Amino acid sequence: MSKIRVLVVGVGGMGVSHARAYAANAGFELAGLCSRGIDKRDDLAKEFPDVAKFSDYAEALKAVKPDAVSINTWPDTHAQYARMALEAGCHIFIEKPLADSVAEARAIAAMAKAKKRKLVIGYILRVHPSWVKFVEIGQTLGKPLVMRMNLNQQSSGSQWEVHKHLMASISPLVDCGVHYVDVMCQVTRAKPVLVHAVGVKLTPEIKDGMYNYGHLHVRFDDGSVGWYEAGWGPMMSETAFFVKDMIGPKGSVSIAMDEGKTDSADVDAHTKTSALRLHHGALTAEGTFANKDEIISMADEPGHQELCNREQALFLDAIVNDRDLDAHVEDAIRSLQIVLAADESVRTGEVVRL
Repeated sequence: MSKIRVLVVGVGGMGVSHARAYAANAGFELAGLCSRGIDKRDDLAKEFPDVAKFSDYAEALKAVKPDAVSINTWPDTHAQYARMALEAGCHIFIEKPLADSVAEARAIAAMAKAKKRKLVIGYILRVHPSWVKFVEIGQTLGKPLVMRMNLNQQSSGSQWEVHKHLMASISPLVDCGVHYVDVMCQVTRAKPVLVHAVGVKLTPEIKDGMYNYGHLHVRFDDGSVGWYEAGWGPMMSETAFFVKDMIGPKGSVSIAMDEGKTDSADVDAHTKTSALRLHHGALTAEGTFANKDEIISMADEPGHQELCNREQALFLDAIVNDRDLDAHVEDAIRSLQIVLAADESVRTGEVVRL
């Protein structure tokens, strides 16, 4: 079968990683790169010398005529760029979030289905074996569950500039939160029923109405509850910036990071687990713990680039083997619904019932 020719639009950190994944996969042909100011990117010229480069997305679609488009641009362009790709007859890989409203996300999903094009949303934790194991263990702990997760990033320099640019259109709760509430949804397989959140603006460097720290609570119809916390900026603490655990009637499972790992801006730290700690809650007749905690080593887990490679292998498989992606898309929309409800709650001060 001929290779899937793919156009990558948006060549920041994630876009470049995905471009490398396409270049390394024999099933794809990296047919084009597109980004405003791409002519100033000497790094791209050096790494991808024979790949066509464009500064205008519409022009790139017409010139390349790709089979697929990888969308890795700023979040407020995602929906528009997805529509343009579908109108051009392309399959889509798109970084989260799919859109900035649930209605718009559903419209894009419906358009992809009508045109018989594959739509894969970049939920990188779903291809991470340690996180898959984390979910599997969480499902053995009984119900209801308590799920505690956060990802605070003490950013400075170029990373703080990226965060400020992101906050021109999206909050930390929405941008990063979709990953972790998706984990909650996978574990519970329950319907979210209400969301409450608070947020605060800790810097004059972002626009009024935006916040760079937020904290959400979500309740599911099986009684399970979860919280997620996200903060960006040079003022953020690196104490307990990475908490990922689940607690049920039978015990708990936690992600344990490397001792001394404190760089919250390191993208590899955002997925790295090092080990899972499984705690059994059962007691003996004397009231002591019946079983010791288990430490499940994850020393050989993949790094960030390998995870991107796995995402694109999944994308290729979906196209070539005509995989049914209805559940994948519906799950992505559900997690988006939760974080957008949290964003609404921050701005209104009210509980949002779903």
